[in-house]
Amino acid sequence: MRCRRILSLWFPRLGAECLLRRMRGLPPELFAIVGEEANRQVLTSLSAEAEAKGLYLGQPLPDARAMCPDLVTRIRNPQVEAAFLAALRRWAGRFSPWVGEEAPDGLVIDLTGAAHLFGGEEGVLAAVAADCEGLGLTVEAGIADTVGTAWGLARYAGKPGAVTRNGDAIDQEARATRSRSAKRHWIRGGAAPVTIAPPAPVARVAAPGQTRQALAPLPLAALRIDEKTVHGLARLGLRHVGDVLGTPRAPLTRRFGRELVRRLDQALGLEEEPVSPARPPLHFAVRLTLPDPIGLTEDIMAGIDRLLPALCDRLKARGQGARRVRLQLFHADHRMQEIEIGLARASADPAMLRPLLVLKLAGVEAGFGIDTLRLEAHVTEPVQARQHRGPYDPVEGCPEGEEFERLVSRLGTRVGMEAITRLVPVDTHIPEKTAKILPVAWSKPAEIWPPPRNPRPVVLFRCEPVQAHDDPMVPARFRWRRRVLVTASATGPERIAPEWWLDEPGWRSGTRDYWRVEVTTGERLWLYYAHGGAVSGGWFCQGVFA
Repeated sequence: MRCRRILSLWFPRLGAECLLRRMRGLPPELFAIVGEEANRQVLTSLSAEAEAKGLYLGQPLPDARAMCPDLVTRIRNPQVEAAFLAALRRWAGRFSPWVGEEAPDGLVIDLTGAAHLFGGEEGVLAAVAADCEGLGLTVEAGIADTVGTAWGLARYAGKPGAVTRNGDAIDQEARATRSRSAKRHWIRGGAAPVTIAPPAPVARVAAPGQTRQALAPLPLAALRIDEKTVHGLARLGLRHVGDVLGTPRAPLTRRFGRELVRRLDQALGLEEEPVSPARPPLHFAVRLTLPDPIGLTEDIMAGIDRLLPALCDRLKARGQGARRVRLQLFHADHRMQEIEIGLARASADPAMLRPLLVLKLAGVEAGFGIDTLRLEAHVTEPVQARQHRGPYDPVEGCPEGEEFERLVSRLGTRVGMEAITRLVPVDTHIPEKTAKILPVAWSKPAEIWPPPRNPRPVVLFRCEPVQAHDDPMVPARFRWRRRVLVTASATGPERIAPEWWLDEPGWRSGTRDYWRVEVTTGERLWLYYAHGGAVSGGWFCQGVFA
């Protein structure tokens, strides 16, 4: 049976080197990426020159500025780093088709049966180093039988582990204390301190079947356990993986949890840890290169008519429908013009997309001619097959049928899909929150609009104060909008309490008693009396009936 071989790649300066590649001109000597951690700005990635000056990851930015006043910094962008790591994953596909990501700065590759193509595993490491040097990237690599061991070799092989301060060793005391202690031992005739040589560098490639031997000299952090567990083990005098290999599992599990034992079993190969390659994103685009530049609208539409069926066939093959389509027009003078359309419902029908593209072609300026057309469906959704029941068959989400869907798509192409909205009922007793506004293209109409328990005004506005006596009973006379009104009749009250789980600023006046009040001038108002809460209450007007 062929032994499984895993290659782990670690890019310790991924964030900094990603942005350095984007900078034009000479890169700065001292460069760092700054991120937020515990409400403070710390260094999250450093260039090699900045690290040589003594800066370190996690260092507060003011301290780094004090050490290196000429330090150039940029704010961390996790999305850019993730996209760059995805690009490196595609590059790593040259070594094996089975490549997975170890966010935020690593890759794991299953090399089983592929290393001989590069002259063996050492040849793979040489090819990785050569490629990364050409890309301007710092890389550390390790090869072993398991994912955990390869991960530890890539990050900790041949490097001293982080010193854990626990107060038990004399070398962790203050400098003056150490000097006095050493002097005391020499004067009192103690044995001369034995100089312990640092461990020999561990090979980056662990031979097949040599997992335990490769893991033993590595620090405990190589097991991918959290820092708290590393510190707890250090207090017991366990600093390397070899110190816990022969330790009984039950005491370790009781004291440090199942995660430590699970990581140890994964590194030793006792628990399977598969390499999960990332699925390539769905990409739907077609391109047409023309022998001679074109400029007429008819010629552009002829090219679109050739591209649309091919694009829709790709969408149908994957069970997808386009929600947004982008048309890119590449000009002969190296310019590029772009138009974009949106649909009310995902579709892979060329007859649905073509009229929308025609509406946008009026703004195209051909200039010296267009020599390339590119059509891309960059926003897609799954589309389920459905049986058509005639010309008046309503489409799901569009009760008026396909014509309504086309109308929304055409209007959305002109004014934007977000500008076409509908009201949707909300299950609440708060008057001003009984309906919400949603875009038509991304919402479904309500099947049943529940009627209110009591009549509601035709016009509903923000609460306006009413000058009247402070009494829950309806006032006989009150002043509203600079007018003195006399009550003719009143119906109520309808008590509505605010939602206790939400803090609505307009409802901090407490429970309300609503009244339908008709005044002598014929107006029918919706008044309420607030009983007071976080703010004082009183009489207010919130709406007018028909």
